[in-house]
Amino acid sequence: MSISQTCPFTILCVASYHKGDEFIRECQRQGCHVLLLTSLSVGRDVWPLESIDEIFLMPDVEKKWNMEDVIKSVSFLARDRVINRIVPLDDFDLEKAATLREHLRTPGMGETTTRYFRDKLAMRMQAQEAGINVPEFIHVLNHERLREFAACTPAPWVLKPRFEASAVGIQKIRAAEELWPALEQLGDRQSFFVLERFVPGDIYHIDSIVDDQQVIFAIANRYGQPPLNVAHEGGVFSTCTIERGTPDEQALQAINRRVLSAMGLRRGVSHTEFIKGRADRQFYFLETSARVGGANIAELIEAATGINLWTEWAKLEVRRDYKLPTPRADYAGLLVSLARQEYPDTSRYNDPEIVWRMNKSAHAGLIVKSPSLARVEQLIDDYTARFSNDFLATLPAPEKAVS
Repeated sequence: MSISQTCPFTILCVASYHKGDEFIRECQRQGCHVLLLTSLSVGRDVWPLESIDEIFLMPDVEKKWNMEDVIKSVSFLARDRVINRIVPLDDFDLEKAATLREHLRTPGMGETTTRYFRDKLAMRMQAQEAGINVPEFIHVLNHERLREFAACTPAPWVLKPRFEASAVGIQKIRAAEELWPALEQLGDRQSFFVLERFVPGDIYHIDSIVDDQQVIFAIANRYGQPPLNVAHEGGVFSTCTIERGTPDEQALQAINRRVLSAMGLRRGVSHTEFIKGRADRQFYFLETSARVGGANIAELIEAATGINLWTEWAKLEVRRDYKLPTPRADYAGLLVSLARQEYPDTSRYNDPEIVWRMNKSAHAGLIVKSPSLARVEQLIDDYTARFSNDFLATLPAPEKAVS
């Protein structure tokens, strides 16, 4: 009998930041042997230790790991453990997991496909090749081509780091006179950026479950303000389920399927963003990821549908007889803000539709749920104004990701 037949299914979770507790718990419920590889700087965080069999800590400098050390360490672990799956719990761990899969030859997304879910240039080129609407863009590489782009593409533009997540490190460039000083500041890191035409409009996100290359679950939501505006100008972050069955919802579902097919996602979860241009009312692809959406979006989706993306992702990784639970069709809205108070008191927000409250230092947050979209939108609008008065604090946008 081989070692693989005698050992439990072993899953290695890779996490530079503390997240994915429900994924870990579900793996344990499925009978897995759970290994966690995380940063020394977050190793003392409140992980669900009852669901983790072994924890291994990597030294890190600004959340960066030495990949040669990672490969050697995990290869050493594999001497007496059969690692069946390697799963990244955060966007910044996708490349680490892909490199480890390639080295150990474990199943899952390899380095080439992973690039489409991490590299903002690669995903734009792939989407464009598949005939999907993308705002005009150019790699920050050849200066003559950049001059041509600036001359032919109306400003403003957005200068984006290729490998960051969310709105981290993004700059809005309003005119050509601002472009070249901004590029000069990047120095030798210019090639790690992409320049894109800024498209004013509403931003949507679709969060999906994919099995056997088919989107088996997806829900569309609209941000109250673009995340870039919240990150750079301050304000209350919010997002809300959009009405099901409308032309916009159907269009988003269709383009989301095209995007995930073009990027080659075979199995897993995704958070994908689109913008509906204010001028032409067309949807444009912005970016995608092979992970659960951050900023408590998983809790929002669970409130609206009963589907916990972390839990379902874990089942997908360890079972081949996976069956999606029947989703509910409620509506939900989420709002979060930085708070002036260390632990803000939200007890005066007491409508019965509230189903979740944030418990995090210097943050305030709520999720509301209702069968009525109009009621959800009314509460989110009301609470956004109240949050601005009761709690809102602002900080400069981070240049790098923070945990």
